[in-house]
Amino acid sequence: MEVMERGETYNLSYAKKAALVVVLLPLLVMYTEAMLTPALPTIQKEFVINPNDVSWVLTIYLLVGTVSVALFGKLGDMYGKKRMFLIALGFYTLGVILNGFAPSFQWLLVTRAIQGFGMAIFPLAFSLVREEFPPSMVPQVQGMISAMFAVGMVIALPLGAWVTQNWGWRWTYHSAVPFVLVMFFLAWKVLKESRYVNPGKLDWAGAILLAFTVVPALVAVTRAPTVGWTSRQSLILFGTAAIGLVLLILQERRAENPLIPIEIVSKRNPAIVNVGIMFAAFGISMMSQANTYIFQMPEPYGFGKTILQSGLLMTPQALVMLIVAPLAGKLMPKVGAKPIALAGSLIASGGLAFMSKYATTLSLPQYVTMISIVGTGITLMNISLINILVFSVPPRIMGVATGANSLFRNFGSTWGPAIAGTIMSTYYTLLKLSGVPIPLKIPTEKAYEMLFGGAAGIYLLLALLILATREIMKGGRIHEMENEGEKEVVVE
Repeated sequence: MEVMERGETYNLSYAKKAALVVVLLPLLVMYTEAMLTPALPTIQKEFVINPNDVSWVLTIYLLVGTVSVALFGKLGDMYGKKRMFLIALGFYTLGVILNGFAPSFQWLLVTRAIQGFGMAIFPLAFSLVREEFPPSMVPQVQGMISAMFAVGMVIALPLGAWVTQNWGWRWTYHSAVPFVLVMFFLAWKVLKESRYVNPGKLDWAGAILLAFTVVPALVAVTRAPTVGWTSRQSLILFGTAAIGLVLLILQERRAENPLIPIEIVSKRNPAIVNVGIMFAAFGISMMSQANTYIFQMPEPYGFGKTILQSGLLMTPQALVMLIVAPLAGKLMPKVGAKPIALAGSLIASGGLAFMSKYATTLSLPQYVTMISIVGTGITLMNISLINILVFSVPPRIMGVATGANSLFRNFGSTWGPAIAGTIMSTYYTLLKLSGVPIPLKIPTEKAYEMLFGGAAGIYLLLALLILATREIMKGGRIHEMENEGEKEVVVE
């Protein structure tokens, strides 16, 4: 069955099959990544390393991935998004296979870096959705993609704890290999190449300067809670990143075919969405850190649950998000992306403000209800922002736009745990547990007040930013950018 939208023909049966592939993608990646978290202490013991060293298992993936999302996004625009998607997914598949066989910690870091190149699958998938799906279908598919992130996290955390406990950390990767291979086969078999190609020479100077900016900045943020934000190491890294950023902007302004087109990403809607996604990821990370401690700290400082139980207690939040996201995507062309994003940010802000005052006094059912409400708000906001982005940018540079968006998201996700860790290290009390030689640092009520209150303030700021966006859909009509002009699509 074919449909005609914006003067182009779309194969609806293909779109439905392709939607299944891209919707399952975040489920797979969250399964793989979240299963690793409970395994970190076991990895630390096997390779006889300290906690700071084992954190590099997460950091190296993020460092390589943050550069790769921008690089592969650009290459997707130049050579075809399906082609680069398969290459990125190939890196991810290879990394997952090799991780479980790493003979040393150094080899594990190398294979995790290989896996990091695969992080580019997300911006490329978002681009393919925007290009190859009927515009009226895009918001619903984006909604399902957003929901699957939460579902994958809920499945992976308890499952990862169970696998690590019973089979060892290597099986967190071995168990994922069949699913990754199936995903690669489905993507190769089902997905079509994008219809928009923007050939040109790769901006290698921009790529090098991007790495020169991103790597020191992310290393500084991840190390600062340990060595100090004003330590000599932190200041040198932050200074290096600042110099790299200035040079990168100068290079991209004069480059013939820039890696990150400044004139595009600095326009109103893309700029607001990128900053908004960065702050949103920052707020989510701070909230997640607080949730982890409240669920797992012993009573009366928390609910005293295991990792497995904590994951199961997040199931209601995931179910709510799974229902809300596609419904929001279906309603969005009628009511507009902007009102839904605004409502989501205000719901999240209000819920977090309430938790900043009462989180430590809530019963377990009340706490689970509150994080489900906050999750609803975050879902509404995230799905709206990504749709605002993809309809505000011409298809010929969609890879660059979504790659830059992922770069901003990664920065927010990195800053969140670092700031949360600093707050919890500042406001704590010592608790001596039987069988544990060193007193345990327990975050105080003040720490949670600052974490939830800070996140509430961030989402309130996002509401103000959303007010400044230009609406791209309303009343059944989608206003989308097509090259340098705008087209209007009527959604039946």
